[in-house]
Amino acid sequence: MRLLRQALSQIARIAEPGPELLELHTRVLISLAAAEAEVTSTDAGLAHLDAAETARQRLPEGRLRGELRLIVIIQQGVILMRAGRFRESLAAYDTVLPGVEAGFQDGFILVSVLNNRALVHMAMNNPDAAQADLNHALALAVERGHPRLEGKTRQNLGDHAQLVGDVPQALSSYEQAARILTTESPGSLPLIRLDQARALLTAGLGEEAARHLDEALPALRDNGSGQHIAEAEVARAAAALLEGDFALARKFASDARRRFLRRGNRTWAEIAGLARLRADVHKILSGDGAKSSPRLPRELVSLAERLAGLGLRDEAAVARLLAVRLLLRRDEVDEAVAVLARVPKPRATTPIDHRMLLRLCRAELAVATDRPRSALAQARAGLRELGMIRDRMGGLDLVCGTAVHGEELGRLAMRLVLRRARRNAAGARRMFAWLERTRAQVYRYEPLPVIEDPALARNINEMRHIQRMIQRARLEGEPVKALEQRYAQLQQEASRLGWYTSQWGRPRPVATPDEVVEQLGERVLVSLVPYNGQLYSVVVDRGTFRLLKLGPLADIVETATQLHADLDALAPDLLPPPLAEAVGASARVRADKLDRLISASLVKTLDDRELVIVPIGQLYALPWGALPSLRGRAVSIAPSATAWITAKRRTTAGPVLLAGGPGVPGSVGEVSKLRSVYPDARLVDGADATSQTVLAALDGTRLAHLVAHGAHEPANALFSRLELVDGPLFAHETARLSRPPESVVLAACELAMSHIRPGEEALGFAGTLLAGGSRTVIGAVARVGDRAAADTMADLHRRLADGTPPALALAEAIAIDPLRRPFVCLGAG
Repeated sequence: MRLLRQALSQIARIAEPGPELLELHTRVLISLAAAEAEVTSTDAGLAHLDAAETARQRLPEGRLRGELRLIVIIQQGVILMRAGRFRESLAAYDTVLPGVEAGFQDGFILVSVLNNRALVHMAMNNPDAAQADLNHALALAVERGHPRLEGKTRQNLGDHAQLVGDVPQALSSYEQAARILTTESPGSLPLIRLDQARALLTAGLGEEAARHLDEALPALRDNGSGQHIAEAEVARAAAALLEGDFALARKFASDARRRFLRRGNRTWAEIAGLARLRADVHKILSGDGAKSSPRLPRELVSLAERLAGLGLRDEAAVARLLAVRLLLRRDEVDEAVAVLARVPKPRATTPIDHRMLLRLCRAELAVATDRPRSALAQARAGLRELGMIRDRMGGLDLVCGTAVHGEELGRLAMRLVLRRARRNAAGARRMFAWLERTRAQVYRYEPLPVIEDPALARNINEMRHIQRMIQRARLEGEPVKALEQRYAQLQQEASRLGWYTSQWGRPRPVATPDEVVEQLGERVLVSLVPYNGQLYSVVVDRGTFRLLKLGPLADIVETATQLHADLDALAPDLLPPPLAEAVGASARVRADKLDRLISASLVKTLDDRELVIVPIGQLYALPWGALPSLRGRAVSIAPSATAWITAKRRTTAGPVLLAGGPGVPGSVGEVSKLRSVYPDARLVDGADATSQTVLAALDGTRLAHLVAHGAHEPANALFSRLELVDGPLFAHETARLSRPPESVVLAACELAMSHIRPGEEALGFAGTLLAGGSRTVIGAVARVGDRAAADTMADLHRRLADGTPPALALAEAIAIDPLRRPFVCLGAG
């Protein structure tokens, strides 16, 4: 802007400008209009365009004068589009397009106009028209050799895919665009990160979206585009809302609204206002002490009217639905009915979170008017709709993330059915069926064939190399900050690529209660569920279903956390005896307490039968074998009954793999000793134990024993890793196996840990193996000393080789020293 204003000052000094200077004057004003519209306001930009048109009209008749008229109108369309004045923008593009096709032969301006008109069509919910413009633009950009415009078109194709609900395709298009624009237009990369974040929000991945936006926002601020900054702040508010940080969500939305108002962008200011009010509503509904006032529902209804007047149909619906939830909370049922009646039916392009909010409002209204069956019907229909969206997702992260959109609807259904479950067995059976509908849905999906991507392979290999460099630098006392930053950057890039290269999408049906009873046989299944501050369990035993109240949830979770800390402290091999005795005594007290609260009441009628436990997220890391009542008892931990049945049906008649990584005392000796148990096993250790060798050897094995150091990555569970000679083998890579190993033993610390997403979706190294097709995974949920791990493995494999099922073999091995052997059997057992 500063340079363009200086140019205008120079031009103004010339008393009688000729045609060349008049042309320059017009072009400077057009460029200044674009900059002013971004930085100052829409009106300022349009005023400069009026000045440009006046300057243009002073030119003599001819081709140049006509071309500049087209460029003025094109820029007008851009400014109006950025301001949310979509009908006016579309009219400008429709007016100018015939002249652009006839007058500009190189195709550059035509591709630009087609791209911009497509964006307007998307904003006006015309996906077919947008697709036609983008297809035309992409073909022209490739044919005429305009790589920068090809990159922008692919970015817009990502927006289109997101509009129609194809999140994997959207992420794929954004990544293709990023590869082109990295060299052709580096300044565009923050905008691609913004678009990727919006797609991740659609998939329910608030944490990942926040990371993308936190990366993009500083670059956008440096660039100075107020519109883009404010749009990113609206998206960041949505990410904070998904993470439950209502104060941060309100701050970002308020900042964005102020930016839009300063720019005179009323449309986006109202969208930011909705984001701010949404934070207020969720804070009230979360029960953290905020009170609902009669003012807030009225403010939301008023906002809905303004949004509808701007043509923002879906946003207006959300404002009304939020008002409905508050009105129901205030027992203003009649008013809630009236507001809900004005919410239109969803369109094909209505976002999934908006659809779930509508279902939730209908269900809550049904509860308020004492119609529990109608409420459950809404919940059932909503979860079915969410399942259809999940079926279209790509990577494991995306499949998991969608659960967040149905979380409240699922909780409402659970509250209703749990009330009935207390009364009789039929209610408990129904409760069990609802549990299976709402938890760990990712384990229902089969991986699709892997899409090979050289860029992903390069990323993973560089991550491996950098991880090794970090380890060496730490050993030598050198700084590692720059290496860690590069590793985190590569991890984000690999995550983005993995969302569409490692696809999941063939759903299996949710197991019915009858199917579960049939598959269990003599086993007993216990599905845990929290409700109203208490922990309950639905017990399935020889065809009967019963509901048990176990104990206070907070007390159980706190005690489990303390037990986990005790076991970590107890793990080192050379712990001084007095300290070992003190920590061991503390662990036994906590294990006894958990036993009384959880398992003692469950096992009275079990005899010696196997137990299948479906835990809640906070108890995934519980070392069940340390509880006295479960000592020596076969226990399998499964994400859901459906996941357990799916795993139980898997069999692989392949070889045995014994692999030992570096840096584990005695690892080479340990795997060598196991050759006496498995004489025909394939041995991979020492210098041969590279990531690619071990990954290839895992494919098609019946049993894999992996002894190596490992690390669980709670912030990005798919990059939990097993340390090998050339660097880590990542959980993400095991999802690419065409024939996953039937059973895997992870003789390393904490690799049975999981990061729990909404809907009890558990991700980690072990969870990825199970989701990818392994039947059973045995691993530790706490730190384990090298000696204790080796002794456990020796006891375990002797029993496995004799034909003992994994769950029972592990239970008998753990029973020798349960506090120092915190292993669990995940999957079928």
